[in-house]
Amino acid sequence: MPSTIETVEDLLVDQIRDLYDAEKQLVRALPKMAKAASSEELRQAIEDHLEETTNQVARLEQAFEQLNKPSKSKTCKAMKGLIDEGGEVIEEKADEPMNDLALIAAAQRVEHYAISAYGTARAMAEHLGENQVAALLEETEEEEKAADKKLTEIAFVLMQEDATSRNEAGATPKKGAASRKGQTARAQRM
Repeated sequence: MPSTIETVEDLLVDQIRDLYDAEKQLVRALPKMAKAASSEELRQAIEDHLEETTNQVARLEQAFEQLNKPSKSKTCKAMKGLIDEGGEVIEEKADEPMNDLALIAAAQRVEHYAISAYGTARAMAEHLGENQVAALLEETEEEEKAADKKLTEIAFVLMQEDATSRNEAGATPKKGAASRKGQTARAQRM
């Protein structure tokens, strides 16, 4: 039976329980994504993020301690759906680099969900004066932003390599395709 949410503290704990489940789901899903990656750089980024995610689970346990609440999960249906979509990408087995680009797209949806959820929980903790909890949540939020940025950089490289190989093979670039120079400039600004 769901607990009643009557205060901002109740809502914060509910959000942290949701995040706790989301991160534990990711710990199980990321090795499958890493195995499905063709690009060594993408595989390494996913493996690095798995290590971060394990630390994020521990950080959430510290947040529960700070709030004097048991480390208890609440099923995160959103993360389950995002991971299911990522599983579909793995099963489709597209050609390189499209498979890796599809994995990146799925992973970035996960990152954006996490950035949003951590940002909201952090704001609640700050509102309640739970500064240590807010700092723990902010640390993870920043890691999620960095992971998202890294995935964007890898995607640009993969798209550049694909465009180069198509040009070398005599294929005509599709209308509206960005130049390598433009893609590189955008990647450097991120």
